Amino acid sequence: MWAGGARAIIPDAAGRLLLVRHSHEGRDIWMPPGGGIEAGEDAARAAAREVLEETGLVVEIGPLIWHVEALPPGRGQRFVNFFLAKIAGGAAALGADPELDAAHAVLRELRFFSRGELDALPRVYPSMLRGEVWAVVAKGGPVGDVFRIRAD
Repeated sequence: MWAGGARAIIPDAAGRLLLVRHSHEGRDIWMPPGGGIEAGEDAARAAAREVLEETGLVVEIGPLIWHVEALPPGRGQRFVNFFLAKIAGGAAALGADPELDAAHAVLRELRFFSRGELDALPRVYPSMLRGEVWAVVAKGGPVGDVFRIRAD
């Protein structure tokens, strides 16, 4: 069974990237804001909705930069589409996942990171945040093939 997700790479005016710290399955991981695609929703709309829910920011969704597929054991086939996005309004503040109650919440922290700060984080998803993402932001779109198989 397919499970689809969408996330947004969001630089600020200083060139830092917005990440959200998730805590689940006994570990913390930093990743771009985003989440699941709902029935009848396309990936770009899902990314914008999820960013608003998790961060309070309204974003303009730009180009698809990565389509990442994975076959995690016991979870079935999955994919996540990553889009470049621009802040169009709102104020950055940690939001909530409406599908989860407070006892099961996974969102812990919201922060903009410089390249050096991001590289120092122990766990990030996807691995392209450790290098390639900066070329994507500089170009304003994908650099190379957008299709990826999840290796992390």
